[in-house]
Amino acid sequence: MKIEEVHERSNLILAEVGKAIVGKKNVLKMILTTILADGHILLEDLPGLAKTLMAKSFASALGLQFKRVQFTSDLLPSDILGVSVFNQKTLEFEFRKGPVFTNILLADEINRSPPKTQSALLEAMQERQVTIEGNTYELPRPFVVIATQNPIEQEGTYPLPEAQLDRFLVRLRVGYPTKNEEKEILKRRIERKKEDVDIKPVVTPEEVIEMQRAIEDVYVSEPILEYIVNIVEMTRRDKRSIEIGASPRGSLALMKLSRAYAAIEGRDYVIPDDVKAVAVPALSHRLILKRELWYTKVSQEQVMEKLLEKVPVPKFE
Repeated sequence: MKIEEVHERSNLILAEVGKAIVGKKNVLKMILTTILADGHILLEDLPGLAKTLMAKSFASALGLQFKRVQFTSDLLPSDILGVSVFNQKTLEFEFRKGPVFTNILLADEINRSPPKTQSALLEAMQERQVTIEGNTYELPRPFVVIATQNPIEQEGTYPLPEAQLDRFLVRLRVGYPTKNEEKEILKRRIERKKEDVDIKPVVTPEEVIEMQRAIEDVYVSEPILEYIVNIVEMTRRDKRSIEIGASPRGSLALMKLSRAYAAIEGRDYVIPDDVKAVAVPALSHRLILKRELWYTKVSQEQVMEKLLEKVPVPKFE
């Protein structure tokens, strides 16, 4: 598939999802960018801001299989991955696949479960496979985890392990709609006369995989690579606000997202604006801030935005 086709199909996908989601164009574009970059998404915000609807809408528009797991304090790893059951007829154990065997898995309120259950997704997210009792099972492709998370300060939540946070390609915050957007939400609900929004598939699963492969052909110049490395290195050098900066996985995330963002824009090469557009969602959740900043309510996103301003942007003649 050519980059022009990726651009055209991306516009169709975003337009279809836009039937369900009013506004939030930047968030929707970043979700699609992450899916095309073959990464996982963490949506962190207050309840009721259409995080679940976004995940379902993208699954429908992309023609992908969708499953949802509601994370609770008593959820077990086997409830996600699957379990071996003894078949009395064959006198053998049979593996019954869990909801993780899908294309898009919605891990709803992932931080409502303790770390043991959260970590059950680690192998699936990284290697796209599940190992149960010594047997390894491949997950269908594409495979994307879209996790929603309530703010940590809410009751009954557990912080995600750092190893799992690092496996999410981006962390996005949805935010409240504007007054006009909220009014439009009410008008659309009146017009359709039902709760559900009908989203039609505009691409096939095979086309999604082709779009992901096309991203690999997007050109990244030497100055852009230098720019990416400089941004990540700045997170390690700023000792005033950051305890631990981003790892090389952060550099790879930044490059993959930049290429996908460029393709959605219809370009087969990355420009500095592509890198800047994805840097905050790609790197902010990978930073561990200084302890003294915990009490100032300074967010990782705010720190990342300030760092981005300090890194010289490469110039092209």
